[in-house]
Amino acid sequence: MKPKGTDPRILSLAAEVAKSPEQNVPVILLKLKEIINTPLGSSELKKIKQDIYCYDLIQYCLLVLNQDCSRIQGGWTTFSQLTQIISHCCVGLEPGEDAEEFYTELLPAAAEHFLVLERRLQTCFINAAKGEEKDELLHLFQIVTDSLFWLLEGHVQLIQNVLQSDHFLHLLQTDDVQIGSTVMTMLQSILQINRSKRTKMLLKLNKQKEEEDHKLQLQLQRQRALRLSRELRLSMLEIVHPGQVEKHNREIEDKSALIIQKHWRGYRERKNFHQQRSSLMEYKAAVTLQRATLKFLAKCRKKRKLFTPWRGLQELSDARRVELKQQVDDYVRRHPSTQMSDVTSRELHSQAQEQLQHYLMGRVLQERAEQHREALMAQISTNIEQLMKAPSLKEAAGKEPELFLSRSRPVAAKAKQAHLATLKHIQAPWWKKLGEEAGDAIDVPKDELSIELGTLFIGGTKPP
Repeated sequence: MKPKGTDPRILSLAAEVAKSPEQNVPVILLKLKEIINTPLGSSELKKIKQDIYCYDLIQYCLLVLNQDCSRIQGGWTTFSQLTQIISHCCVGLEPGEDAEEFYTELLPAAAEHFLVLERRLQTCFINAAKGEEKDELLHLFQIVTDSLFWLLEGHVQLIQNVLQSDHFLHLLQTDDVQIGSTVMTMLQSILQINRSKRTKMLLKLNKQKEEEDHKLQLQLQRQRALRLSRELRLSMLEIVHPGQVEKHNREIEDKSALIIQKHWRGYRERKNFHQQRSSLMEYKAAVTLQRATLKFLAKCRKKRKLFTPWRGLQELSDARRVELKQQVDDYVRRHPSTQMSDVTSRELHSQAQEQLQHYLMGRVLQERAEQHREALMAQISTNIEQLMKAPSLKEAAGKEPELFLSRSRPVAAKAKQAHLATLKHIQAPWWKKLGEEAGDAIDVPKDELSIELGTLFIGGTKPP
């Protein structure tokens, strides 16, 4: 049955193969190399390989390998390229309904044709006289060997057929060093594939055995638990009065139902928590970003207001000017001004200038203090977040503890002083601690403190 939605390139190629004479078919089949090397997705490439197999193009390639090399255009080069096409089409192919024919007939036939082609190339290589011709034949022999190895790597069940083949035995018995080294390299690779296959099978068997043992243990534990529960129930029934048996059974059923509900609700809540954890983290991240964005926009608006140039007054109409002049006259009439001398006005003006300058300087200092406060708050929240996410001392490794050293010399010195005082108090003899209370301060001599501080590492500075 032909597949639906076949690639038009494969349809045209199959039609061309069917109409062309026999001597032109090998060159036409070489176009498959361009089709399978097209950069497509894995599903599309599998579909192309299925179409190639369904239209019997792989079988045509195998039939071409049986023909005489002298009658084909390109000779041995065409044969080697056809082996590459066959191996690439067979590896990763899902035959579908014809799986039995593909695995039992086509793949063993392909491996056998590759070995026969290698023997023919070996014979031509031995009989060749020119050095260039021998090099070309050796290169083609290696291409066919690589194609066979690629086929065996994709279908490990063919290794047994290859190792039992007479053609492979003849290849191993060759007297030529170059051919023999190529065949021995392939043999080593085949043995490594076979060994890895056995290792995987052993691991799979061991895993299956462990799973079966685990299931058996669980079954035994369940049977033991059921037996113990039944024995306990029988012993309780022997103790309980016959008239109270029904009541006792109801109580046991209620307790069992409560236990089942408790475990089920716990499982359901844990599952809901794990599902909502990602959305909760996204919500917190969105809130943090929005807060930072709003602060940044507020700062930008504030700076824009401070540095906005004077644009002048808007033009007023005549009616608006008359209205404003009338308002000013009314205000002057209601609030008559007192006469002021020039000296007093100059003093008042200088006072106003001083107050304005003081206000502007104070506002700059206040803005700097606000920025410093925000930086400290950001540093504190960063340190708190690092401390919350910090690993325990058992899990800490490398330079992780150095990340939590203080960047302030006074703080580090004070911490070192408290640490030394505590150590000294612990190491002191018992008779020196008589009469002390829990809240008493511990004094440390300044000489010892300066000696210890000389070797103190302060976070953010280099040691002397």
